[in-house]
Amino acid sequence: MSQERQCYPDIDALSRVCYVELRRGAAAQSCWRFLVFHRYKTPHSYEVIAEFYISLVSKTGYDYIFGSYKEHNANTKSEIPDFQHSESIHKWSSPFRKYIATVYSGRWLVEGNPQIILFDIGSAAGSLHDYKCELYNNTKIGIPHPDVECNDAVIFGFMVAEFITQFRNILESESECKPHVIAHFHEWLTGIGLIQLRMKNVDVATVFTTHATLLGRFLCAGAVDFYNNLDKVNIDEEAGKRGIYHRYCMERCAVHLAHTFTTVSEITGVESNHLLQRIPDIITPNGLNVKKFAAIHEFQNLHATAKEKINDFVRGHFYGHLDFDLNETLYFFIAGRYEFGNKGADIYIEALARLNHYMKASGSKKTIVAFMIFPAKTNNFNIESLRGQAITKSLRDTIHEIQVKIGKRMYDTCLAGDLPDPDDLLLKEETVRLKRCIYASHRSTLPPITTHNIVNDDKDPVLNALRRCCLFNDKNDRVKVVFHPEFLSATNPLFGMDYEEFVRGCHLGVFPSYYEPWGYTPAECTVMGIPSVTTNLSGFGCFMAEHIADPMSYGIYIVDRRWIGLEESVRQLAQYLYDFVGLNRRQRIIQRNRTERLSDLLDWRILGTYYRQARSHALHKVFPEILEDEDQRGAGRLNYPRPLSEPPSPSSSRHTTPAPSDFGSDDEDSVDSEAELQELNASSNNDSSTNGANR
Repeated sequence: MSQERQCYPDIDALSRVCYVELRRGAAAQSCWRFLVFHRYKTPHSYEVIAEFYISLVSKTGYDYIFGSYKEHNANTKSEIPDFQHSESIHKWSSPFRKYIATVYSGRWLVEGNPQIILFDIGSAAGSLHDYKCELYNNTKIGIPHPDVECNDAVIFGFMVAEFITQFRNILESESECKPHVIAHFHEWLTGIGLIQLRMKNVDVATVFTTHATLLGRFLCAGAVDFYNNLDKVNIDEEAGKRGIYHRYCMERCAVHLAHTFTTVSEITGVESNHLLQRIPDIITPNGLNVKKFAAIHEFQNLHATAKEKINDFVRGHFYGHLDFDLNETLYFFIAGRYEFGNKGADIYIEALARLNHYMKASGSKKTIVAFMIFPAKTNNFNIESLRGQAITKSLRDTIHEIQVKIGKRMYDTCLAGDLPDPDDLLLKEETVRLKRCIYASHRSTLPPITTHNIVNDDKDPVLNALRRCCLFNDKNDRVKVVFHPEFLSATNPLFGMDYEEFVRGCHLGVFPSYYEPWGYTPAECTVMGIPSVTTNLSGFGCFMAEHIADPMSYGIYIVDRRWIGLEESVRQLAQYLYDFVGLNRRQRIIQRNRTERLSDLLDWRILGTYYRQARSHALHKVFPEILEDEDQRGAGRLNYPRPLSEPPSPSSSRHTTPAPSDFGSDDEDSVDSEAELQELNASSNNDSSTNGANR
């Protein structure tokens, strides 16, 4: 499960990947396809690639994956047996093995176990100077020697181009008809391979997909008014000032040489038009393997179970100050790469401060615990955080032990035919033990706002923003904050749960990003039935606004960060959060049901059509003799109408009702479908304390 989903430390296993499909037959005319990835550094990206491949395997029967070899990561992410000379892949790769010193074969440890070829780019490092000279002579793009990442990209690109060239030559010599090859390159780091194929005039159709423009990410990180000044950006000057001119040239060259150019969202298409000087031919939204998250009608129970685990963390973190009711507590969270402005952490914290003021002014009895999960440099866990978990565990273990003893005494007394005397159930020494645990849970300091000791915390943007907004977990605050600068995993001593389980236990994901070409974090919330906040500068937000008549009624809150000022955006976000706080338990259940219904909209089974359309577009551009493929039409527009009932939000009643009623009443909820009402047990007004705690 991702954590951007979130960004993990560098992980190179299968970081440079080619993906190949074989499809033979008269209609296909020996059509071969390659997908090329390079330098995906995070488990998030690793899982995205895996999910993408799984979808392609189920649709088109891809057979082989090609990537770089890193001994440690390859051993943990794949199985590496020797080549079998009887396998066709051995024959196809033999000429290439002469070109590269070391080649490994094996199986990738993901669903379907596709066969992989891993080659060591270090074995071709001796040719780096020749590669750079050839690249400069052909394109005038010079790569600085200290830029290790670009050096690797050059080696990888030349290897990919050479492999595809030799691979195609073998196919042509063995096939009765002309082979049709498509190479699909993702991101600027793969661009050298595409450039080389075009420079050598290799008869291959090429597709290039950018998931985020290189210069756009740098400009947004510089706190500029990016989208309103796109047409005024001096591209060469800005790239030069940031020391990425050679990288920008690699990306732009690949974009213009590709037969088909795609981006993952409309907003990135606008960006590409100005910064890369080419309008995308097709928009290819990113999807998810929804089957992995599917819980049918169990996702409400999963939410309750995961929420109880978060409750355990909150009990420990806020020990001594746990004067709020956990049954009336909502959990908000933001997660992703630590890009303070790009990910919207700045306006998230500001909106939380205003929400705190709104709730105190209105006398709200609810409490918000707002989590911020960003990777930052730390020295270790905060001692107060660890102490809190230890104290609550000690109290819990003590009570459990005493419960067992009391139960045994009650059993023996009742077995003798007597009713137990309450004064005799709890012994004096047990009372002393409980008092010791209770006294140990007292403290005079406020609960910490971070779970770790952060390096240079005086310069940390999140901590400085929390200080500026005076969010210190004071007793009177209705909004409590927890900054967790580490990735969630089941081995985490504080939470003891992985990211997916944590998301299921929260009530709302808040992702008010300023720069978010797609946005996997809100997409994952959606498929798990958790409402989320996004923006109209996020690819996900634009996609939802296009396909859903009323996104808010489905639990997708879209903040305007494009057409209004920053102050208005913060105010709008704070109002969305306050409105969500006003929902009762039943309204939140209805909204989660509606959110989960959107899962199919984000499934690779549907969104993979756009990728097939892109490859079909390139194929017909280079090989016009091939008949039109039905995939050329794409997925089309998917319309999700407004629900029959009003959105479950605390707004005024509809004007069409003769007698206005409060939202959340039984009459109002009864407008929903019978299946939904049956799921909610809407015919019963019994809000038991158990269900209240779980929801």
